[in-house]
Amino acid sequence: MRFVWAITAFVLATLMIGAGIAQRTILQAPATQTASVTTDDDAPYVLVDGSVFDSRPGAQTLRVEGDAVFAAYARTGDLTQWLAPTDYTHVTMSDAGEPTTELVSATVEQGEGESLTADPVGSDLWLDEFQQEGDLSTTLQLPEDMSLLIATDGVAPAPSSFSISWPTGATTPWAGPLIVAGGIVLLVGIFLYILALRHVRRSRGPRRKGLPLAATQPIDLSLEQSEKGVIASTPRRRRLSLGRKSVLAVPTAAVTVALLAGCTPGAWPELGSSPTPSPTESVIVPEGQGAPAVTQTQAERILDRIAEQVNAADEAADADAASARLAGPALTERETNYTLQKEIDDQAPLAAIPSAPVTAFLPQAQDGWPRMFLAVVEETDGAATIMTVRQEDPWSDYKLTYLSSLRADASMNLAAGYVGAVAVEPNSPFLVMAPEAVAGAYADVLNNGDDSEFAAVFDGENDPFRAQVAENRATLLKNFNKTGEETGKVSFRARAGAAEPLSLVTLDSGAIVAVTVVESESVVPTDEDAVIKLGDNVVVKALSGVTQSKSGFTTRYADQLYFFVPAQGSNEKIQLIASRSNILDAKVVD
Repeated sequence: MRFVWAITAFVLATLMIGAGIAQRTILQAPATQTASVTTDDDAPYVLVDGSVFDSRPGAQTLRVEGDAVFAAYARTGDLTQWLAPTDYTHVTMSDAGEPTTELVSATVEQGEGESLTADPVGSDLWLDEFQQEGDLSTTLQLPEDMSLLIATDGVAPAPSSFSISWPTGATTPWAGPLIVAGGIVLLVGIFLYILALRHVRRSRGPRRKGLPLAATQPIDLSLEQSEKGVIASTPRRRRLSLGRKSVLAVPTAAVTVALLAGCTPGAWPELGSSPTPSPTESVIVPEGQGAPAVTQTQAERILDRIAEQVNAADEAADADAASARLAGPALTERETNYTLQKEIDDQAPLAAIPSAPVTAFLPQAQDGWPRMFLAVVEETDGAATIMTVRQEDPWSDYKLTYLSSLRADASMNLAAGYVGAVAVEPNSPFLVMAPEAVAGAYADVLNNGDDSEFAAVFDGENDPFRAQVAENRATLLKNFNKTGEETGKVSFRARAGAAEPLSLVTLDSGAIVAVTVVESESVVPTDEDAVIKLGDNVVVKALSGVTQSKSGFTTRYADQLYFFVPAQGSNEKIQLIASRSNILDAKVVD
């Protein structure tokens, strides 16, 4: 009976181990499922809709066949807007759940010259991009509202064959337990087999019987000793046999361990219940609000590109190169500086555009164009710079428009970057002052001080820039009066700049408003025989092109200013939070 139990254990162990191995080999389901797409069109772009990537759960593996492959992903709306001037192949999901292709014709006419979509590399719209000589393979995790762009170079036909793979999530949770249990049963069977052999050997021991002897017949001692010798030798042979059988269990256990070594976590059942996500604080997005124009990673990459290109332009003092990434007052101040560098040997360039690290970030919630974002960058010396960067259309690069030094005690109540904020219309009535009126009102305060009709609207107690302007004017007037009071006069005037104000709403329904104010310093003679000489003022000499004038000189400075403007009905005052001032130009008075 012991042999029956041992054989039963061997059979059961074989079945269990075989079933476990079969689950990991011939019975195992495919680890991935793949959708292959082939296009017959010669369009320069293929747009793979987000619904294709999101049709199955899990990360996606993209494989594109081609000699040179470019791929990028972005919001679907941004991609379709960017592709509007060109034909492209659109890949979507059919009702049957399979990818289908459709040729989409251009909907925007392009003017003469270079095509708007001829070069997809390096567009600020892309969240990420990939380039590869030969076939391209990469792993993605695109949600439904993002799509993928595939191209060669934007002119030649796009690659015509690609595939997307998803993990099936197939597991074999009983493979590991079956192999382990089979190994245990196998060890039990070996143990039972050894016990059975031992029992048989013991039951077959020497059982010789002597011949009947007479009661008085003497016992043959030699025969008894011979039998004892035989009996004594039997246990030694039995011990050796048991030793050899026990050694067989070691390789058996090693085989089981080797089988288990090839089992991945998917070969075991999950222990316990899946963790339940804890609830997070809800973020309420206003109804009808668009998506954030950029992500923070995207914004940081854009700022890096701006800094790199502007720094190259600074080295060459090339205003045309700078205009590729600068606009408005940020460009104007550099154009003036480049002129001074060419005219004055030791003229210092403006400070480089900072790009990292970004400590605050607020994108405009805007699906269309133009769009912008605000960023605060902390520099190595601890100073912080606030910037407003704007994009005019899908095919233009983002350009830095406003740039100022943020006050150390400035407070901004900004929305989360993944929510964004809407832009404020220049004539908005929902603030204590419309953005388009802020520059003019503040200029009046600079001109008239506390006598200005707008003085009570601005926070004058915490405005170092206003105090600095007043001090500079007083110093200039004092120095001029030392020699020219009898023959000339100095006048000061501030007015609103021509640059459009850019504003984004804060969480308390106020707004961060960026504006420009232009300050003028005019020195004119009061005696018709007097002449205004520039002396050692090399800056005005370089910009005006003369050394003296009978009509006088006017020097202008451009102030880039950021204000917090409270909501209508608030008791707060408008606060200056950042400022920057540089010379704009100098000319002879007409």
